[in-house]
Order: sequence, then C-alpha cells, then structure tokens
Amino acid sequence: MQIIEKRKIFYIISLIIIIPGIVSLFVQGLNLGIDFKGGSLLHYKIDAAVSAPDVRHALTELDMSKGIEVQKSGDEFYIRTPELNQEQTQAVTQKLNDSFKNVELLGAESVGATIGKEITRDAFLSVLIACVLILLYITVRFEFTFGLAAVMALLHDVMVVLGIFSIFQWEVNSAFIAAILTVVGYSINDTIVIFDRIRENLRMKRREDRPTLINRSIMQTMNRSINTVLTTMLPLITLMLFGGASIKIFVLTMLIGFVCGTYSSIFIASPLWYEMKTRAA
Repeated sequence: MQIIEKRKIFYIISLIIIIPGIVSLFVQGLNLGIDFKGGSLLHYKIDAAVSAPDVRHALTELDMSKGIEVQKSGDEFYIRTPELNQEQTQAVTQKLNDSFKNVELLGAESVGATIGKEITRDAFLSVLIACVLILLYITVRFEFTFGLAAVMALLHDVMVVLGIFSIFQWEVNSAFIAAILTVVGYSINDTIVIFDRIRENLRMKRREDRPTLINRSIMQTMNRSINTVLTTMLPLITLMLFGGASIKIFVLTMLIGFVCGTYSSIFIASPLWYEMKTRAA
C-alpha cells in the first residue's frame, strides 16, 4: 500500500473534515456545559425505583429545564442545572415532590462563571502540557522530528473532535476533557508503535528508499492498529447504546477520537515525519 506516495490525498481528507470544524468554532463556538458556564448542583434522595430519565422528564415543564443533567447513584440523584436562585431551587424541589414520593433535598451549591472560566483554562492547559510532555518523551526516546510529527497528529485528532462537536453543537462538559486526554494517550501509543517499527527498519539499513521503508513499517503494524481500535470500539458502542445519558458525551468523544487517532497514526503521523526528514535532507 503506497501510503507515503498518496499522502496528499490523506491530507486533503483531513482538511475536508477540519476546515468546516474550524469555521464552525469561529461562527458558533462550542456548546459549553454547566461545568464551564457555571450553574447549580442539587443533591436529592428519592425512591430508588425512580430512574434518571424519570427525573429529567419530570423537570421538562420547568422554564429552566434546558441543559439539565441528571445522574443517579443508588437512591441519590445529582441534578446539574443553569445557575438557580432560591425560588427556582424551591420550584425544582416542589416539582419533584409532586412527581415522586420520599423526595429529600440533601444539598444545593452553585458554580459561578468564574469557576467555569478556571475549568476552561485548566482544560486547555492540560491538553497543552500533555502535548509538550509527549514531545519531550518522543524526542528523548526517538528524535525531535518523530516527536514533532506525533504532536501534530495529536493536534489533528483534537481539532477533528472539537470541530465535530462544534458543528453538531453537542454539549462539552468535564467528561469531554477526560475523554480528549484519553484519546491523546491512545493515539500517541498507536503512533509510537509505528515509529518504533520505522526505527527498527532504519537500523537494518536495507537497500530501499525511505518511502518504501515507511510503507513497509506501517503495513507491518496495520493489523495491530486495526485490531486494537476494533476491540476498544466494541465496549464503547455497547456503553453508547445501554450506558445511559450521563456518559454519552464521554463515550461519543472516545469513539470519534479513537477512530481519528488510528487514522492519524497510520495516514498522518508517518507522512508528516517523512515530509520533515525529506526537507531537512
């Protein structure tokens, strides 16, 4: 398979996905959840037979119902809403009392917009620090060009995921950031496997040109890359179907990110390394 020779095709495919996402990020931005914009967290104890969708449905008649997140733990429910005043909190409690039995408010707290900004800053810094540490690690273990190509492939994955979430206006919350960091770890692991095979083949000093060597290295690890992404996607798809609304953003982010990470490891990272080595020669 001539991956290096056809690298411009893969670059174009990536640009077709990334450019609309960048335009969407500038035009409509991200649909930030309560974790970033600030809001209220209400903690209730309700009959264990009640489900999270039941609670969410009961609150749909309230004016503040848009953006409500409900999580269940045993007979306790955590309800995240846009920031509520005391009267609105009482209205939520009253609505739950009208809909269910044995409703008890255990606690209520608010997260202001200032804290939301801090979470946004910390999320950005966490991804940036991860990229810097990855660059340092690969530079020490391999060489700087390998590290730079790997980080560029990671940024490619992050931009694809952010762009898709912006286009479809799916909500971005703290679980999204955790999923992004998981995707970064998965993608870099797959990329390192391919780079390690390229390095081993370079040490053998066979009489073949660089594109042929890189193509052979990628094909030698192709089965491993495909099998890995398939085995990780199966439980994620199961969680997407049966895991409930509270983890759907986390699972959806990882599904998109894992597929994109496998694609970038094979079709983006190695061609980028080839480009840099060719121009430096």
